[in-house]
Amino acid sequence: MANPLPATLGALRNSEYTPERLARSVKDELRENLIARLRAKETIFPGIVGYEDTVIPQIVNAILSRHNFILLGLRGQAKSRILRALTTLLDAHTPYVAGSEIHDNPYAPISKYSRDLIAKLGDQTQIAWLTPDERFVEKLATPDVTVADLVGDIDPIKAARSNQDLGSELTMHYGLLPRANRGIFAINEVPDLAGKIQVALFNIMQEGDVQIKGYPVRLPLDVAIVFSANPEDYTARGKIVTPLKDRIGSEIRTHYPEDIEEGIRITTQEAWSARPASNIEIPHYIRQVIEQIAFTAREDKKVDKRSGVSQRLPISTMELVLSNAERRALVHGEQIVVPRIGDIYTALPGITGKIELEYEGEMRGADTVVREIIRASVATVFDKYFAGTDTQQIEQWFNLGGTVQLNDVQPAAASLAELQQIQGLLEKLSPLSVNGKSSPETTVSAAEFLLEGMTAHKRISRAEERVFTAAEKKQRVDQASQYAERAREREQEEYNPRNRTRRGFN
Repeated sequence: MANPLPATLGALRNSEYTPERLARSVKDELRENLIARLRAKETIFPGIVGYEDTVIPQIVNAILSRHNFILLGLRGQAKSRILRALTTLLDAHTPYVAGSEIHDNPYAPISKYSRDLIAKLGDQTQIAWLTPDERFVEKLATPDVTVADLVGDIDPIKAARSNQDLGSELTMHYGLLPRANRGIFAINEVPDLAGKIQVALFNIMQEGDVQIKGYPVRLPLDVAIVFSANPEDYTARGKIVTPLKDRIGSEIRTHYPEDIEEGIRITTQEAWSARPASNIEIPHYIRQVIEQIAFTAREDKKVDKRSGVSQRLPISTMELVLSNAERRALVHGEQIVVPRIGDIYTALPGITGKIELEYEGEMRGADTVVREIIRASVATVFDKYFAGTDTQQIEQWFNLGGTVQLNDVQPAAASLAELQQIQGLLEKLSPLSVNGKSSPETTVSAAEFLLEGMTAHKRISRAEERVFTAAEKKQRVDQASQYAERAREREQEEYNPRNRTRRGFN
């Protein structure tokens, strides 16, 4: 059984928490614990996916250099999560003078409260302990943040209650920065801070101390300061003043997933898909389409790239897709929950709320733009499985007047019975690992994906009621015209007098 943590200053002196150990700064503590983790070949930041070869090595370099640093990136790039993960590099327990608002080091207190208390009680001074999470102070920068919020101010109410003069240090109100002493202080979206508020950070960034208004007292704080910001904020809503940027040791750029599979790993980790009382099977092509929506949106000219498309888009889309599939299974008493492409369209309201449109996109309407993005994403993933698949037999079935409706009204078994009428359809599903032994839910999902892909490529049509039919008449006429035009070109080439290889003139 582990020894209990010392409860008094005297007991602390006789423990492993020596003055030399507690004299170590927060940045040195982060550095030493990081070095130990590197030597043990442990994961530096568990749960952070996709940054193993890009962002994390830069953060490691910044910590090894004992730098304050800033993460620059668009929304939904895990900036806040990374900053909070820094607490995993702090010691499990850190002692401080009990009752101290700024977590004074028992061996080197900087506040008058702790100095007076130790002078009065000596080794009987009570010791309290901080966990790593308690040593992390976070502030979202907003335009209404004041210097008093960050640094502190005079507190006349405290002076009145304690019968102290306003000039006494005991009447100080400590802001967030002093309260983060011996820990990590994080400011999110720092460009939103007014310029004069950013100036208040100069001293702590360079000299390592702060001065609270009205008191000729400088507090030598021990704190690691980290920031996050959207790079577009420099010109949109505000900017980081140049002297503050100059004092930030490292500037690290974050990014969105670099490929579909990396995005799928993130979404799989973050989305709530392990639901109780539901047997959920998510086909890989569904995961690919959902992730492709974010990738397609990031490249679409109608979507504002300065705002970015957050990784939260595929995460929330996946949850909505699963919920619709779960609802359908519950209504029909099905044992397996298998999402379909049609479920993605039901998540439309969740997708439109996560993208900002350019003027052209606003003129067309968010719903129209998102539907086009979904259709393009389905076409992209469809080509990965069916690029060389001949679908003429399926197209001919629809051209002869066949129609099929896939919706949530009927169970999977009834939908499968309709799909079995389409000649050649089920035989084409082998690239999706679907065969005669597959469940009706899985087979219907795969068949709908195939039909949606053909719709995306305009080989067949689909109404909003999810009724699949033959390609629109105008499109068939256009295709026929193209075939006729190519035939005429071939005929002209064949009888061109200048063509010495034409038939009959070998």
